[in-house]
Amino acid sequence: MRTGDPLPPVGDLLATLDTGRWHWDTATGRVTVDAVAARLLDLPAEQAHLTEARVRSRLHPVDWNEITGVVRLAVAENTLGEVRIRIMGEQRRLDGRAEVVRVVRSRFRPSFDTARKAYVLTGTLQEVTDPAPGTAAGRSAVTGDWRRSREAFLLDAGRALAEARSTQEVLRVAANLSMPGFSPDGLAVFGVEADRLTIIGHHGHEIGDDSPFTFMPLDTDYPATEVLRTGRAVYLSSPEQYMRRYPRTWPLARRFGRQSWAFLPLTVAGRTIGTWMAAFTYPVAFTPDERSVLTTVARMLAQALSRAGTAETERALTDGLQRSMLPRLGPQRIPGMSVAGRYVPTGGGLQVGGDWYDLIPLPSGRFALVIGDVQGHDVQAAGLMGQLRIALRAYASEGHPPDAVLARASRFLHGIGDGDPDRVRFATCLYVEVDPATGVLEFARAGHPDPVIRMADATVLSRPTAGGLPLGIDPDADYPITRLVLEPGETLLICTDGLIETGGHDLDTGWQRLRGILEEHRGTLEELADAVVQAVHGPRSHHTTGPLIDRREDDIALLLLCRAGEGCGCGADRYGVRPPVRRTMLVVGQTEPEQISVARQQLRQLLHDWASPDQVDSAVLLLSEVLTNVLVHTDADALMVAEVTDGGEGRRVRVEVTDTVDDLPHVRSPGELASSGRGLLLIELLADGWGVDPRGRGKSIWFELYEAKENTAAEGGDGALQDTVDAVETVDGTDHLATVGTLSQAERDDSRETRNVRDTGTEVTANAETTRDAENTDGPDGSPSAPTERA
Repeated sequence: MRTGDPLPPVGDLLATLDTGRWHWDTATGRVTVDAVAARLLDLPAEQAHLTEARVRSRLHPVDWNEITGVVRLAVAENTLGEVRIRIMGEQRRLDGRAEVVRVVRSRFRPSFDTARKAYVLTGTLQEVTDPAPGTAAGRSAVTGDWRRSREAFLLDAGRALAEARSTQEVLRVAANLSMPGFSPDGLAVFGVEADRLTIIGHHGHEIGDDSPFTFMPLDTDYPATEVLRTGRAVYLSSPEQYMRRYPRTWPLARRFGRQSWAFLPLTVAGRTIGTWMAAFTYPVAFTPDERSVLTTVARMLAQALSRAGTAETERALTDGLQRSMLPRLGPQRIPGMSVAGRYVPTGGGLQVGGDWYDLIPLPSGRFALVIGDVQGHDVQAAGLMGQLRIALRAYASEGHPPDAVLARASRFLHGIGDGDPDRVRFATCLYVEVDPATGVLEFARAGHPDPVIRMADATVLSRPTAGGLPLGIDPDADYPITRLVLEPGETLLICTDGLIETGGHDLDTGWQRLRGILEEHRGTLEELADAVVQAVHGPRSHHTTGPLIDRREDDIALLLLCRAGEGCGCGADRYGVRPPVRRTMLVVGQTEPEQISVARQQLRQLLHDWASPDQVDSAVLLLSEVLTNVLVHTDADALMVAEVTDGGEGRRVRVEVTDTVDDLPHVRSPGELASSGRGLLLIELLADGWGVDPRGRGKSIWFELYEAKENTAAEGGDGALQDTVDAVETVDGTDHLATVGTLSQAERDDSRETRNVRDTGTEVTANAETTRDAENTDGPDGSPSAPTERA
């Protein structure tokens, strides 16, 4: 090839290197191989489409089973997979077993198709060209090339064993080690339990082949037991040597057809914890260099097994501790509702901490959801968490209301730390009492993040709740109760701060990250819980880091509560159409004027996808006016209900504020210097429909806005609101509309005729009744007609 010539096709290049290609789709069960791959599989050298059964018949059974595990691991870690495979010939030996015709190495890139629930793999196949046993090349172990190859092998082996996290991973790495000049065909790792031999794992043997060696007494005349007793390696270069030294156990080893064996001690901190057996199908002389390689591998293998065993013991302890402290959330425990929970420990130590959640049945037929976070991520935090969880469960089971439960728990936690400064800890907690029949939620919060509601149409709203100090700080702290209603189809999310802040996020950016997941997800409640955790701890989280410098790690606990209904995540059709209604409610008390700001925030969240920003500003302004009027001119609390509906011709937002005072508002004519009296004028100008509805006790003031088209909103500009306000004129003491947008004179006359409100209460009442009657009147098609509107 000359400089500038195009590269040959990939297929031709791989064929020149004697490398085959293959493609496997587990959904169809078809494997496509090219001519080189077919020849390496001991099939006719031509491109072919094979079945899984046909390919499986050419592979060693143990290697086939190992491929499945490697594929799953490679998909989970998003890496290439690599396996060594023994190709079996069609000819049989005298004992009926097929012979190994060659050993190949396959590297592949797997992927998982979530829609078809199938794996798709594309890879290469290449023969492993180890020197033939007994040849000069095979015995030239003292050459410089062999020493360099040995050093590279030991570096790779050390790295792979150091990265293995479990015993099975260690055994898988050991089975795939390709030693320079000689590679074992069979491997086994023996351990010891009391005075008996145990088998930790093996490779290259059939299932059940280990039965004669399991629980073998340590005084048995067998190489592995001798290594455990003496701590010295045993090398057997031929079957004759094996039979001569261990005649009693030779019949057990003869049936495997091996020619050489090496039994090496697995030593950690001067203590022999097991034996590693490497068996070869050809004679090996075990030269000093070969023994050096085997001894080094055995030492690394022992260290890896010790680390993996310790990690598995810690994980077992952690899992047992968490299982004993976390409840089982069964799907049928709550009528009409579903619950899903997740706990993810932080990455360090024993992976236990102070986060927890609980589900508590209550005497009244209700139930309580509890989630909390004890200060710290150590064993002491986990212990305090266990005590606090038991105390909360006991107080709740006695039938106390949410505020009393948290007050008693705070006093309990404060008393634990008395007299011992090292045990002084605080805890945040959110306690929710749930009525499954009505969906009423009663919250008591102790320094914990606020809950979040995912509405039936997937709109996500943060629900500010009243709260007190974290538990354990003040034994006399109060925890006020906030009541909300979980509508059918809505989902409640409560979590610890780890779900929000992990990854360097603050509360604002953390909620923005979770909002996208909650609004975009379509699936069951369990799948939603997994998706939320993956957004924080999965691969996606590395692309959504927060504004803070460090990727702070913290325990994560979360609970999802879904009330069954159209559009819910309780297992309904995940591709169903979302319901056309979203609603939010809030009570604004006379002693809580700051709740007006919360109401404005909730309305903006409800209209987060509204086409016209000007209309959103108008709705927020009118809501603020109506709520302020209730607090200023009455002694009653105000109930705000905001609802977005879609009737097919466009969306409509209706905001209704109810109080218990019977006095009806009326339109006034304020002077230029007056500081009040313009509330109803603003509603008249900015709303597409409005009215005052008397109730049995009190009244309700409502207004409606119809979603404007995007181009219409754009034409309005930022000054649309001010232009509308400037359109008010006062003539002869009566309010009139000079101009309103682009209304025609006829439309303005009609609007003025149907919704002009005079100063007398009687006329306001009559007008309100007329408006309500018009709203409740059925149209020609039998559906309720729209309320009085403006174009």
